[in-house]
Amino acid sequence: MNWKQEYKEGLSGGLAIGLGYLPVSFTYGFMAVSGGLPVWVAVLISLTNLTSAGQFAGTNLIFAGAGYLELTLTVLVINLRYMLMSLSLSQRLEKGMSTVKRLLFSFGITDETFVVASVRKGDLTFPYLMGLITLPIVGWTTGTALGASITGLLTPELQSAMGIALYAMFIAIIVPPARQSHSIVVIIAAAVLANLIMRYVPVFGFISSGFRIILATVIGAALGAKLFPRYDADGNALTVPENEKGEA
Repeated sequence: MNWKQEYKEGLSGGLAIGLGYLPVSFTYGFMAVSGGLPVWVAVLISLTNLTSAGQFAGTNLIFAGAGYLELTLTVLVINLRYMLMSLSLSQRLEKGMSTVKRLLFSFGITDETFVVASVRKGDLTFPYLMGLITLPIVGWTTGTALGASITGLLTPELQSAMGIALYAMFIAIIVPPARQSHSIVVIIAAAVLANLIMRYVPVFGFISSGFRIILATVIGAALGAKLFPRYDADGNALTVPENEKGEA
């Protein structure tokens, strides 16, 4: 296929992702402006980040007055998975792809675009990857702009009601896989328990909200790796369970 055909194939693969990002990014835009950020700042954050959970967590830390260090570490921990996704996709790239091209498409790697790219047969070409990330970027940024712009048009009651959207989104993310995997339930419970202990036990009162998120995440992940190691037929540890590969 030529450049145009490859790009169109990528656009087709990213269409559903872009549409799916609209309601989530709408919620982000609404939350960001309601918390005090200007509309253009909220849109700029989405345009330059495309990190979903990282954006929500980082913006909430900004509202809480967190320092640069805990803000940086929190977003880094949340977004470390993108590094692993990039390493995985790098093994499938067409030969001779330049570093500049790799950097360009890596900006648009998300959980969803990673899954779509992973299941595509053959080498991953630059036109295909650029097409794949185009509509998700447009959808995420557009949704943010709409949510940020409409904030002033809503009544205080509706604004208050919209405040639960973020929590509903996270519940929607963790409940489906938790229903299918006991290990995920244990990991979530461990992270929640660790956060509650650090929040309410006086001896841990010096730990800020940002570092609580970091520590709870690390504790939950470490406990999961210790209690629920996965192995292949040869007894080698698996980074991702075979029956869970390809899930977003």
